[in-house]
Amino acid sequence: MTRVEFYNQNGRITGFCCSGHSGYAEAGADIVCASVSTAVSFAESVINDVLGARAKTKVNESEARVTLMLPASCEDEDAIQAVLTGLMLTLCDLRDEYPDYLEVLEV
Repeated sequence: MTRVEFYNQNGRITGFCCSGHSGYAEAGADIVCASVSTAVSFAESVINDVLGARAKTKVNESEARVTLMLPASCEDEDAIQAVLTGLMLTLCDLRDEYPDYLEVLEV
């Protein structure tokens, strides 16, 4: 199962950690894993490359883990929060469709 934890501090999403393999299908045919990977990659690109937030991103392929943490403050905070909220909503919709393969938590 893939697990995504969104870190929330005083109503501000400060980052997320996505880990594990969904187990929906074999590698290369796993639509749940592909959907999660695409959404996470898109969010990271918008936050760092488009909005210039300089969020710390760590990828550990051997553990199937991606972590993104925002700096204490960002210039375009509203846009960044919109991207992270959109990511969370997208993953929650996916979780509702595939509850045995994806878990989304706000911690």
